[in-house]
Amino acid sequence: MIQQQTVQEASGNSNRSTVVAPLNPVQKPFVWIGAVVSMLLFITIISVTNVTQGVLFLIGLAFGLVLLHARFGFTSAFRRLLSVGNVQGLQAHMLMLAVATTGFAVILGTGFSFTGMAPQGYVFPVGISVLAGSFMFGIGMQLGSGCASGTLYTVGGGKSSMLLTLLGFIGGSVLGAYHIGFWRETPSLPAISLAETTGFGYFGGLILQLAIFLGIYGVTVKIAKKKNPPKMEPLKTTTGLKKLWRGAWPLLLAAVILGVLNAITLAVRGNPWGITSAFALWGSKFIQLFGVDVANWTYWSGNPAPLNQTVLADSTSVMNFGIILGAFIAASTQGNFKPGKIKPGIGIASIIGGILMGYGARLAYGCNIGAYFGGIASFSLHGWVWMIMALGGTYVALFLRPLFGMKNPNPKDSIC
Repeated sequence: MIQQQTVQEASGNSNRSTVVAPLNPVQKPFVWIGAVVSMLLFITIISVTNVTQGVLFLIGLAFGLVLLHARFGFTSAFRRLLSVGNVQGLQAHMLMLAVATTGFAVILGTGFSFTGMAPQGYVFPVGISVLAGSFMFGIGMQLGSGCASGTLYTVGGGKSSMLLTLLGFIGGSVLGAYHIGFWRETPSLPAISLAETTGFGYFGGLILQLAIFLGIYGVTVKIAKKKNPPKMEPLKTTTGLKKLWRGAWPLLLAAVILGVLNAITLAVRGNPWGITSAFALWGSKFIQLFGVDVANWTYWSGNPAPLNQTVLADSTSVMNFGIILGAFIAASTQGNFKPGKIKPGIGIASIIGGILMGYGARLAYGCNIGAYFGGIASFSLHGWVWMIMALGGTYVALFLRPLFGMKNPNPKDSIC
């Protein structure tokens, strides 16, 4: 028996995220398939578009690898927090946001860019649409068992039910794009940046947000001491350099890498990481094949060009493809790519959850990545509002999940 060895502890509470344990054999055929498809797609992307798109595809691969290796979750972090008081996931979020915000402050403050594209953060208005959309998303991600990034990397990782979530996500995104004209007319405050609108500047905004992150982290430590919640079940890893491609990665290490990757994305394409706009594009292009005039929708009327171009010209799409393939390769190297049967209740919840997330993301100017991660890192007030409302939606969803045969974390057991 291999002695289990802690390789990471968080917040002084022995919150282990990885332990040394026996791993499944490498699924070499799948690894080769993932590697070959990735190389061919990369070559195709730079051939029909440009090198920048190819670089973004590679960044997407990196996102997929990190997300899968650490099983980095947004949905599960919110659910664990509200159901049993486990704060490990939210603590990782605060570290991730702190790293990304620091990088964004430098990039946005100096105008730095790898490609000459002036960087712009995700700063959007706060109104009825954001409140409603983020609340819907919070419910949807708990029913769909994954957020936007979670849907992509678990599809790549072989979780069968997430294919249904993805299809619902695409459908909901199209419906949200169709209705967006109505929601944009609802009452709203202007876009508010905690760096520019407040007059603090990016340095002052950085200090403000770092203080908020630290304050939230401190609150989570108190919650953990008071509730003494069950810890996350540690992921299996190995020792030495094999950990890079075979084992699980510590949660806090993944948080740092994700923050750095989002900053690199901003410097490469001029905008932060996003996911769900591609779903609206894919779905709109599909129904356009059947004669639906989507170009006249409010959502597309300002920029209909993507509807008539290859999806490889859409930077969000190529990054999404990279995430799926990166997760597929990571799961295969761990020997964990094993699609299974879908229970009827889970299947129904997955579709409903996907629809709610797709619709909500369009209303809220993004998902857990574009609005929460990218919005807060961009100093946008709407990112903080998204977080609060999504937590509210998560709380409601805790009462809905059992109706579909879905279990919530148990205070007496370790949690996944």
